[in-house]
Amino acid sequence: MQYLVGEFGISFVVVVAFLFGVIIGSFLNVYIYRFHTGKSLMGSSHCLSCGTDLKPYELVPLFSYLALFGRCRTCRSYIPNRYFLVELLTGLLFMGVALTAIDVISMLHTLFIVSVLVVIAVYDIYHMIIPDELVTALLGGVISNQLYLHITGVPMSVFWWNIFAALLGSLFFLVLWRVSKGTWIGFGDVKLIIPLGLSVGYTSMFSMVVLSFWIGAIVGVLVLLIQKVHHQSQPHFKFLPTPLTMKSAVPFAPFLILGYLAILFFDIDVIALLSYAP
Repeated sequence: MQYLVGEFGISFVVVVAFLFGVIIGSFLNVYIYRFHTGKSLMGSSHCLSCGTDLKPYELVPLFSYLALFGRCRTCRSYIPNRYFLVELLTGLLFMGVALTAIDVISMLHTLFIVSVLVVIAVYDIYHMIIPDELVTALLGGVISNQLYLHITGVPMSVFWWNIFAALLGSLFFLVLWRVSKGTWIGFGDVKLIIPLGLSVGYTSMFSMVVLSFWIGAIVGVLVLLIQKVHHQSQPHFKFLPTPLTMKSAVPFAPFLILGYLAILFFDIDVIALLSYAP
């Protein structure tokens, strides 16, 4: 398979993709904060504590947060580390997409998809809900990419099989939602798995679902252990809005998205992995 990186050189692709990603990540931070608040995306950025408008040099992605040691220049209050993490994560995801892209059009589709997924994951963590507008945007990007793949040679029958697998996965999640009365997963996850399943295709649908549950279990245990060690002694250095306990309701969308990314970047086959197990 000929990857796009082969045409431009790995160093160039890595640097450009990462820089572009952190810039988009900075915009996504603004979008996440102002989404459903009625605030315009064109308004000036300001400190969330003292309200002081930020100078241009305070808005440089990643660098400004590090240079200011994570504090507001005016009031010295802590800047939520979510802003730094979202910028860094988006940069890394863009880099991964560029390194694995086959052509420019497919790459642009995937960059849009992962951008929407970043917003969905962070929004679900903080608000425990997946807005329908984001799922609709994601579905539009996925369908557009599927049609492009068909134009470039993928049989239409594959597209229909992908739809079938996505709906089957959604039905499975619907059953979990109904049986648990919404305590295991939310109804937003029932809808989110449709574009994700359509994107990974029928050959990887099972692997994505299994990986999402595995990742959820591992991350949940790790977060509990980290909280036990630190006792939340540094409130500025956390990503979750509230401490996690064994009885906490945990958003599942981030784990489903991580399962999707594992398929996207590493093409993990769970069945093959299990076949190697003793």
